[in-house]
Parts: sequence; structure tokens; C-alpha cells
Amino acid sequence: MAKPESWRLDAASYPVTMVTNTRFQDLDINGHLNNVSFAALFENARVQINLKARLQENRAPNERTMVANVTINYLREGQYPGDVTICSGIGSIGNSSWSIIQAMFQNGLCIATCDTVVVCRTDNESKPLRAALRAELGVMLVQRPAA
Repeated sequence: MAKPESWRLDAASYPVTMVTNTRFQDLDINGHLNNVSFAALFENARVQINLKARLQENRAPNERTMVANVTINYLREGQYPGDVTICSGIGSIGNSSWSIIQAMFQNGLCIATCDTVVVCRTDNESKPLRAALRAELGVMLVQRPAA
């Protein structure tokens, strides 16, 4: 996997931050955070984005959102005990989907990045995102450097 762009390793690039503690059960046989714990920590932080975007408000009963793809880039070993800071933001907004991009930091270093694609479906078909949802997501766009 390619090394992430430098701005992805800067916590200031992300509009949403969550600090959480690691747990003993997150350890692998080598005493480091295991890959499943990284995925769970990123997932928990993604929920914060979804809550901020108010996905459930004014949603038709037949509208569903689902994760279509998750890619995690493991950069360093995570440690227990110790808090991790997960920084998140919206990477892009498409017609019927959006991406959430995240970075996990421990002791000031980025230890992993995560990219997730979320799709919105109504009656099992792709439909354009509601204007209100598009606006809520737009408030949480990551800050990329000017090209």
C-alpha cells in the first residue's frame, strides 16, 4: 500500500476528533493492538460522523446507508495501555455515496489511516443523497492543502 499523503498524517486536517482508550482485549500475541481492534476503533469514530450528519433525521423508512468498502493502512504498532486519538472527516461526496477518511494517532504519531465508502440506497437502488444530508456532510469535509 502506498504511503499516505503528508496531510493525512496531520490531525489538524480533520474536523472531527475522538479520544478513546485502548483495552487489554485489543492486544495480539505480540502485545500490540491487533488489526481487528484498529477496525473497531475506526468504526466507533465513524459512528460519530454519522451522528453529526444526522443520518436518521427526515429519512424515508425505505432509505438505508451501508458501508461498501473499508481500507485500513497500518503504519505503526499501537500500544496498550494508552489512549488513541481518531481524527475523521468527509473525503468526498458523490451522487449517492460519500467517503469518510480517518487517521489514528497515539503518542503524537499517526499509527493508521482508514478510508470508508458509504452508500445510500432507497428501495435497494442507488438514489441521490438528500440535500439536507449533503449539506451536513459538507460541513465535515477534510482540509486538504491547496494544489
